[in-house]
Amino acid sequence: MKYKRILLKLSGEALMGTQQYGIDAERLMQYAQEIKTAAETGTQIAVVIGGGNIFRGVQAEAFGLDRVQGDYMGMLATVINSMALQSALEKLNVSTRLLSGVTIQRVCEPYIRRRALRHLEKGRVVIFGAGIGSPYFTTDSAASLRAIEMDADVVLKGTRVDGIYTADPEKVPTATRYPQITFDEVMEKNLNVMDMTAFTLCKENNLPIIVFDMNKAGNLQRLIDGETVGTLVTMNGTKPEAEAADKQSSLQAAVETSPTTTEQA
Repeated sequence: MKYKRILLKLSGEALMGTQQYGIDAERLMQYAQEIKTAAETGTQIAVVIGGGNIFRGVQAEAFGLDRVQGDYMGMLATVINSMALQSALEKLNVSTRLLSGVTIQRVCEPYIRRRALRHLEKGRVVIFGAGIGSPYFTTDSAASLRAIEMDADVVLKGTRVDGIYTADPEKVPTATRYPQITFDEVMEKNLNVMDMTAFTLCKENNLPIIVFDMNKAGNLQRLIDGETVGTLVTMNGTKPEAEAADKQSSLQAAVETSPTTTEQA
């Protein structure tokens, strides 16, 4: 097992499957099975889901509605998706807890950091709904923030493409995939990974991001097992364990070359 604790970010659109709107039952159960398989290895799993398959806050302004009101509507859409995933997981006998950034007492617990950590430690899959509970923040930002608060090892962003490309692979057939890339390179090349607030949070807290194809069966488990899947984003473009080894090597070299002193009794 490579990762002890992960934050899995799923888009609301991914739940539509081949539909134009709403939740595709087959896709929902596929995701639930993938999460169950990963959880059975002992990895602690937290999940954040978007709400774009139902409603996006930014749509509100197009309708002539207040943006803040629209964002709260979008938060409720994420709670609907979270409830659907919770139900699918429990159908597979997976213990779950749904915590919401907006208090909805009858269907989910309010988000309390220590409570969420305790659920994870008990082996429950924790689903975070309603974003961070404040308007003007995306579910990407919620994923980054919750991952940092939960002390996750990595943010796994499940998408419908198998990583980060030089251009949109659905529009540019010649686009090539990056197996690994740094935070700075992503920003310099203006690549679309997460919104800037979410991405900066991960960079400032040295939290790796892996963008991968969640629709391919077994990818989530392969990532947890340490296989190279998708695109890894880190501070220096190498795997986290390689960064740790470099730091340890540098520290060892500093100790060996530093002058020694002797104290007389």
